[in-house]
Amino acid sequence: MSSRLDAFRAMVAKNPANATAHFGLANEAQQEGLLEEALAHYQAYLAASDDEGAAYGRVAEILLALGRPGEAREQLERGIAAARRFGHPGMASEFEMQLEEL
Repeated sequence: MSSRLDAFRAMVAKNPANATAHFGLANEAQQEGLLEEALAHYQAYLAASDDEGAAYGRVAEILLALGRPGEAREQLERGIAAARRFGHPGMASEFEMQLEEL
């Protein structure tokens, strides 16, 4: 386990309402292959933050890796809406291409 992973775990433990800490922990957990942990923290982040789209894409990646394509599709659709809302047409297009491949 990385020291960065432990640091983000400590941040979340100290302040569970810190959406940014959940996002950081999710990223580190995903890099370490801890997909269920990453998923839980991305979901906590998304529940507390108005994401611009990227986190939805990461959640979709994890769900696909876990064999849950239907849920991944839902997350990509949410990511497309968020990306459009925040003026990120390139991200929206990328997610649309991923949807077509599902």
